[in-house]
Amino acid sequence: MLRITDVVKHLLIINVVVFLIGEFHLVNTDMLALRFPASSEFRPYQIVSHFFMHGGFMHLFFNMFALVMFGSALETLWGPKKFLYFYFVCAFGAALLHMGYSWWDISHSQALIDQFRANPNIDTFWGFFNQFPMSGFTEEGKGIINQMAGAMRNPADDTVRGVLEQMNALLQNKMDVPIVGASGAIYGLLLAFGMYFPNAELMLIFLPIPIKAKYFIPVLMIIELYLGVNQFSWDNIAHFAHLGGALTGFLLILYWRKFGSRFDNLG
Repeated sequence: MLRITDVVKHLLIINVVVFLIGEFHLVNTDMLALRFPASSEFRPYQIVSHFFMHGGFMHLFFNMFALVMFGSALETLWGPKKFLYFYFVCAFGAALLHMGYSWWDISHSQALIDQFRANPNIDTFWGFFNQFPMSGFTEEGKGIINQMAGAMRNPADDTVRGVLEQMNALLQNKMDVPIVGASGAIYGLLLAFGMYFPNAELMLIFLPIPIKAKYFIPVLMIIELYLGVNQFSWDNIAHFAHLGGALTGFLLILYWRKFGSRFDNLG
């Protein structure tokens, strides 16, 4: 029977308590979610607080299940201090890569707005709106976009101003999208588990066939990269945060293997 180790147990309790506080509306936990730094809703404490937020019960369940399964094995291997350090470094790395990708995405959108402002025509109009999958808009939203597109064939000044307002509103929405969850840290743990226990067999809930960690984890990372790059309208998962946690964990383990760790003699 798997023993839940001490640090894992405390992380599990904190995550569950924060989730219940939000579910029962005891505190407004919305401002604990991480926003892009340029957003008016960004607060510095969100860099840490979002680690303990989750978007729903299933999000919490799968993260905590993975924390217990992989985290307990790694805490037993490393000791509590080294494990906790690794967990939070991966969480910060996940947030950093997600923010880096968000910065690139928002900068790209801003450049497209600037192109439209400098040369407002149907080509620069669609240059901006084509970055958003139309399936992600409501029917009303699609109608507004198509109506604006029709007006852009012979645009008046009022039309251009209206289009710019809509573009800036969509850009602001990108900045205000919250990110929550311990998934970045969990992916770091998953990557570490695969490196230290490559031949361990994992049994997936949705695929009851044992798969060795050294095969499953690379495939999972490729899927994350594919989904992150394609940004499907039905997918609101921060895939680059997952990849950031895994990449940070990978680099940290390589560093420890080459130079050692100050935690090695502490337990």
